[in-house]
Amino acid sequence: MPKNEELHPVIGTMVENIEKVIVGKREVATLSIVALLARGHVLLEDVPGVGKTMLVRALAKSVSAQFKRIQFTPDLLPSDVTGVSIYNPKEGQFEYKPGPVMGNIILADEINRTSPRTQSALLEAMEEGSLTVDGVTRPLPRPFFVMATQNPIEYEGTYPLPEAQLDRFLLKLNMGYPSIQEEMDILNKTEKVVPIDQLQPVITIKDLLLLQEKVQEVYVDERVKRYIVEIVQRSRSHESIYLGVSPRGSVALMKAVQAYAFVHGRDFALPDDVQSLAPYVLAHRIILKAHAKFDGISAGHIISEIISRTSVPVQR
Repeated sequence: MPKNEELHPVIGTMVENIEKVIVGKREVATLSIVALLARGHVLLEDVPGVGKTMLVRALAKSVSAQFKRIQFTPDLLPSDVTGVSIYNPKEGQFEYKPGPVMGNIILADEINRTSPRTQSALLEAMEEGSLTVDGVTRPLPRPFFVMATQNPIEYEGTYPLPEAQLDRFLLKLNMGYPSIQEEMDILNKTEKVVPIDQLQPVITIKDLLLLQEKVQEVYVDERVKRYIVEIVQRSRSHESIYLGVSPRGSVALMKAVQAYAFVHGRDFALPDDVQSLAPYVLAHRIILKAHAKFDGISAGHIISEIISRTSVPVQR
């Protein structure tokens, strides 16, 4: 994240509000807002207890949005996510009872613990912005934002998301453990109160929808677009990559770059924005070859290597 740039005033207020609950995770909070403004979704992968759930709740409270949590378990059915139609004998017809997916900000907790059939119900809603129950298609509320979590350690009894489904997420983020001082701050904050209960909204849903529209107006120069495409193209021919980034990944990176520029108070995108976001947007969209996995090479490392090999566009 650029060190010499200040955040957009509204975004800065949101981040500061989240930091009342989440200590030392300013970058993760900012990137979550980037995904929200870009109308994308986030996959949070980290060990339990580092604040994944609290981050999503703090973001929802900051926006005064309708927050819904879905705890994924092996016995969860698609209808438990989307809702069901129940017969009303008084009216003599079926009535739709909305599921938890009908909200603004959705926490899909431990998404890899439920069956692929149930996962697909949520992933379809994320992709289409609507859901179909008993042949009737219903639009989802706006904004609609999903933050899904998964534990990278315990894989027994889980259903890892297929690689083709992972690119439904705009960003893949990690929280990480706090430093000693940050963990001390957490203890001090939670000694007498629960910080999330004290959190107040700083913007409205209407404000958020307006910000999302403004993000789409951020200018992306042809040279920056070409820079994005060259990085993506190199992922398709890299010696350690079995399957490279698809054109959907190029579009996702451009949309994220627009939001990232707006978050930093600009109405134009820079190559620096591409470099900052590419590991978060592209790393989970590639499949490594067996020898790369065996050597312990990470997808993020390869994306960073590709960026270092790609010529940066300069001002004429």
